[in-house]
Amino acid sequence: MDNPQGPQEAPNPARNRLTSLAIFHFPFFIFLFAVLVGGCAAPAEPIERKAPVPRAVTDLNAVQSGNGVVLRFTLPKETVDRRPLKQPPAIEVYRIIRASGPAASASAAASQTPRLILTIPAAMVDQYIEYGRIRVVDSLKAEDFRPDGQAIAEYTVRTRASTKKQSPDSNSAQLNIYPAADSIADLKAEIVRSGVVLTWTAPQRTLIGSSPTIAKYHLYRAELEVAAALTATEAENSKSKTPFLKIGESETQSYRDSLVEHGKSYIYSVRSVAQYPNALIESNDSNFGKVIVKGTFPPAAPQGLVVVFVPVINEAPEHIELSWAINPETDIAGYNVYRSEQEGAIGTRLNPELLLTPAFRDMNALPGRRYFYTVAAVDRSGNESPISAAVPGSFPAESQQVP
Repeated sequence: MDNPQGPQEAPNPARNRLTSLAIFHFPFFIFLFAVLVGGCAAPAEPIERKAPVPRAVTDLNAVQSGNGVVLRFTLPKETVDRRPLKQPPAIEVYRIIRASGPAASASAAASQTPRLILTIPAAMVDQYIEYGRIRVVDSLKAEDFRPDGQAIAEYTVRTRASTKKQSPDSNSAQLNIYPAADSIADLKAEIVRSGVVLTWTAPQRTLIGSSPTIAKYHLYRAELEVAAALTATEAENSKSKTPFLKIGESETQSYRDSLVEHGKSYIYSVRSVAQYPNALIESNDSNFGKVIVKGTFPPAAPQGLVVVFVPVINEAPEHIELSWAINPETDIAGYNVYRSEQEGAIGTRLNPELLLTPAFRDMNALPGRRYFYTVAAVDRSGNESPISAAVPGSFPAESQQVP
């Protein structure tokens, strides 16, 4: 029988097997090709992130102190797009000093370019933090002032979280600047009975000439925890560790500090205040006067001793009553009362313990005898004052008691 489809090729088992394998493994080859191509390609470049730009400082403040300007401001904690900064940014301080008043030119002032005067790296910012804000001092030089006093210093601050871009300018802080009087160099502190007396010489010059009128002096004091002799360098270091507090003012070159305590150590400084037409400029600190307050001075003798005979009243027996004025010293621990039958002799102490008030009752006086009473004050260091003036007192010869 004829084959209508014509002659047939004999089947080839090997060829059919290869075709089947090729069809089966085609997805695998695609996967392998993708892996090889992906592995051989260069790694993709990281997507560039926007450099952090801190927000502008908005509370910059400038105040002259001595021959320097103290700048205070708060560091930004966010970027301009309100992302948190990971660490405190670096600080750049800019300044312009220009003429003011009639000598100033608006066009000249506008053409001046702020000059970078200080850069604080991010790693050092913590050293300038004081009470949560940055505190920076710009030390002025003689050439920064004008003889006519018509000079303005203008400050701005920028911060930087990367090397690519800095923050916008801060608010502008402007102030008139004047040369302060030279620091006082001869402050002396002397312990006296009533406290510590400070004396000094008035300054005569500034950085650029004669000193203006000194309106007054400000007195400052710091208390030391350890009573020890200090060198000048140690005193200087103590100022940075121990806060100096203003304790008073004086219009003369002396001051008496009566609010001191025995056994404590103090460091003093005085600053002059120069009078300018529109400002009072305080100088830098003087040399430091250091004292250790010890009880080396006894109190003054009590004053106003009064001796009175008191007869029997109700059930209270007759007695001699003494009273006197309170001593003015601040460290009085008490008083002693002495009685003698011989004028000019101190006699015997009548109180077994210090009297805390300026009064005493002599319940042991004998009728018909004349006594001489004196009083002495004692401070907390145990120093006893000279005795007061003697005052006589006596019982009548006959008892005043009514039978």
